[in-house]
Amino acid sequence: MAGYHDDKDQLLRRLRRVEGQIRGLQRMVDADTYCIDILTQVSAATKALQSVALSLLDGHLSHCVQDAIANGGGEADEKVAEASQAIARLMRA
Repeated sequence: MAGYHDDKDQLLRRLRRVEGQIRGLQRMVDADTYCIDILTQVSAATKALQSVALSLLDGHLSHCVQDAIANGGGEADEKVAEASQAIARLMRA
């Protein structure tokens, strides 16, 4: 089961909200809206996606990684490495 299973509905709502923000950005560009206003909305959409990513990472750590550590073995090292790589990708974004 995915680490975000318990929060799936909330995550889907947040992603739909981001989807709406992106559609709004498309409309703004189509309407030749002032650049700074569009950039402000891009920043808001970016922050919303970062919030989703952090929620997913939290679920991964508290479910997938925690379970792997409890079970021991090589899977624990693999899950910790995956989490570290995901954090590194988020930091570069």
